[in-house]
Amino acid sequence: MAEKFKVPHTLILLLGMMFIAYIATWLVPQGFFQTVTLDNGRQAVVAGTYAVSENQIGLSPMDFLVAIPRALAAAQDVIFFVFIVGGVLSIARGTGTIDALIGRMLDRFGHKPHILIFMVVFCFALASGAIGTAGEYIPFVLILVGLCKAMKLDAMTAVGMTIVGYGIGYGVSAFNPFTVMIAQQVAGIPLYSGIELRLAIFVPFVLIGFHHVWRYAQMIQTDPSRSLTAGLPCPLENSQSTGYPQLNTRHKLILAGLVSAISISVWGISQKGWYLYELGAIFICWGMLTAIIGRLSADDAAERFIDGVKDLATTAILIGVARGIALIMEDGQILHTLVHGMSLPLSYLGAELAAVGMFIMQSILNLFIPSGSGQAYVTMPLMAPVGDIIGVNRQISVLAYQFGDGFSNMIIPTNAVLMGIIGMAGVPYHLWFKFCFPLIIKLTLAASLVLVLAVFFDYGADVQPQAAALSQVGE
Repeated sequence: MAEKFKVPHTLILLLGMMFIAYIATWLVPQGFFQTVTLDNGRQAVVAGTYAVSENQIGLSPMDFLVAIPRALAAAQDVIFFVFIVGGVLSIARGTGTIDALIGRMLDRFGHKPHILIFMVVFCFALASGAIGTAGEYIPFVLILVGLCKAMKLDAMTAVGMTIVGYGIGYGVSAFNPFTVMIAQQVAGIPLYSGIELRLAIFVPFVLIGFHHVWRYAQMIQTDPSRSLTAGLPCPLENSQSTGYPQLNTRHKLILAGLVSAISISVWGISQKGWYLYELGAIFICWGMLTAIIGRLSADDAAERFIDGVKDLATTAILIGVARGIALIMEDGQILHTLVHGMSLPLSYLGAELAAVGMFIMQSILNLFIPSGSGQAYVTMPLMAPVGDIIGVNRQISVLAYQFGDGFSNMIIPTNAVLMGIIGMAGVPYHLWFKFCFPLIIKLTLAASLVLVLAVFFDYGADVQPQAAALSQVGE
């Protein structure tokens, strides 16, 4: 009897995807769009300028192998941020603060897990939609894993709360500065225009995500053997499940420091343009204060920090290798060819189907361009003029981009934040995919319905393109 098929390790899956991308560089014609520099210094493609390269040069096997360490280097900001967060949280655990916080939250939500799940999904979605938070959620993962474990749930529930909130927040954001605002700028429509519809669909989409996570949580509470992570080691498996320490003044000061660190990080991102390097510095500062307040010796704090880093070595490798998929396609000069080829069929569809097609195309392209702002600069200069021709106005084109970028963030393995979160929680990618894929189908159907209705009611028709970035690109 043949042995039951075993899903390969996540690293093997990612390396396999890298190899497929490498083979594609030999099969897909190399080509490019001309680009121009916008007022903000970013590069945007010029619609109608696609050309096949005269010299078709495939990547060598050495290029493929070299791409692996290059990918690790390209993802160094996320990798080292994850290391810092893991090390600092290990210090916090050494002071008893994490266990004390779990005990306090267990007292409040132990018999009301649905309230906890809704609060986390809603708050994370709200923050992601308003200010574009993403990597900032990584510090919460181990806390939520420990809390879910104490509530007879599992790590998948904790990861679900975090990523579903983050992905839906990006997908239905009213004014995310890193996606919606950039896409509207590139499309040449007024910033913040069309906000009414995006605000109206926020809660319904959050409820779809909440229902998906809560239904899974109910299932494993009824039958723990149905947990997708049953039998897998838990990051907090050595934590106590009873007799949590009392949340004392020292613990409260440490938690106040965490809240302050996150608040300063949010301020720095929105006002100073900070990102992972600066966030890492803030968390290092919090870690040092935690060791002092928690009365850990310097040697004990250092050992705990190193232990926390070691626990995330696998996660770091996965984040880096995932970056290699897009890197191979960039090196092989086939990314613009794929964008061009996927945009052509849209002109043969009716407006309603074309809007849905834009959404699906943006979802697929997010696998190769995992940066939301980067995807806007590559695709919006193409999608906006195509939409003008086929009856999809630019507001709807932006909405299709937003849905595609945001929802697919929850499942594409090239998303460094996703790989960091599931890696920290000890959830293999193939199990996360099994949990998340049905939700992606639900969100795809709901988003498609919204887009069809938006075309039918001509949402955004009153917004006229401005002589902004897009018109400059076309010149």
